[in-house]
Amino acid sequence: MILKVIPWRSDWKNFLAKKITINMLKLRGHHLICLNFFRGHGYDKKFVENLQNILKNIEELEVVEGLDDVCRACPHNAGFCNYSRDSEKEVKALDDFALELLKVKIGMRLKWNDLRMKITGVMEKWRKIACMKCDWKGVCDA
Repeated sequence: MILKVIPWRSDWKNFLAKKITINMLKLRGHHLICLNFFRGHGYDKKFVENLQNILKNIEELEVVEGLDDVCRACPHNAGFCNYSRDSEKEVKALDDFALELLKVKIGMRLKWNDLRMKITGVMEKWRKIACMKCDWKGVCDA
């Protein structure tokens, strides 16, 4: 798959301004669910453009642990989630919960459309636990 990648960090500018081949999109647990409800809002323009580009081009993905292709454009990416004091631990817990609900494991490769079919079946539990304290609740359709 060929994606036109939008440069989002100055240290990656030369590399990312070119068309590159991406073998497999990499997504962490909670992004498997939350990306389905993205409605154009985000931390900044670069973050939003990255999400739009991912959603425009996603066909297949690999489930990963930790930082993924969504995180790479996040202004809170410090090699870990630096959104708040406990955010790394909280995000890891959300990832684990999403993997459990979706019955997927780190390293699995999935078709995006197949994954999306599973979302409806897990949303009731996801909303009760994950969405309750989510900072994105006001800009999400979940």
